[in-house]
Amino acid sequence: MSGTFADLAAQFPPLEAARADGLLCAGGDLQPARLLAAYSLGIFPWYEEGLPILWWSPDPRCVLPLEDFCLPSRSARALRRRPFELTLDAAFGEVIRACAGLRANGHGTWLTPEMIAAYERLHALGYAHSVEAWREGALVGGLYGVALGRAFFGESMFHRESEASRAALAGLVALLRLRGAVVLDCQQETPHIMRMGGVMLPRAAFRERLARALAAEGWREEREAREPDALRREIRAVPWAPWKTGYSYSAINGSWIARS
Repeated sequence: MSGTFADLAAQFPPLEAARADGLLCAGGDLQPARLLAAYSLGIFPWYEEGLPILWWSPDPRCVLPLEDFCLPSRSARALRRRPFELTLDAAFGEVIRACAGLRANGHGTWLTPEMIAAYERLHALGYAHSVEAWREGALVGGLYGVALGRAFFGESMFHRESEASRAALAGLVALLRLRGAVVLDCQQETPHIMRMGGVMLPRAAFRERLARALAAEGWREEREAREPDALRREIRAVPWAPWKTGYSYSAINGSWIARS
């Protein structure tokens, strides 16, 4: 069923209806506006090939407070000795397929071709982003997720060289701090995230933090940018503008520089 952004958001059940494992409902589709409506409510899709689309809202929710992020000391030393080259949105398709490949080992194949295509559409619209870690021209790690307002919903990461995914995450944190983000959602608890400052928030606390992130007015120059009619039809009046600013990363001072 299609409809406006508000219509699509209203089709989801109340989050309190979720099962103890976080499963909220099943069905629907992965059109861009529905995906963004889900994320704006704190809901995300996660399912395997052959199943209907499953929508989740775990309680508690794993988040990584930007002010508390801290690399393990061994990782920090390794990255100072041999920093990676970091980029933003330089190889989104490669990153998401690398993440999918890591899960084709019997431990859950949730990144189905349908899911990959859906996130690539979001990327083309400016709502899904990747941070890549490179070594001598080769992609050796990275992550991707969805940006909405001042929230970033991390989806997955991978590495082919030790510390590459941590380097990409450190780069993402630096970028989100620059953009004034207030939420870095990690969805589910992992030892990897918890060692770097992750916390588990009750649903009510997560929703309050998400509401602040989505109420922010910032980045008006992006919101006021004129979009092609075809793009407007794709996102059906989503109230949060996509990222338009590009960034280049300086390994010398660990910061991102905005570029047109």
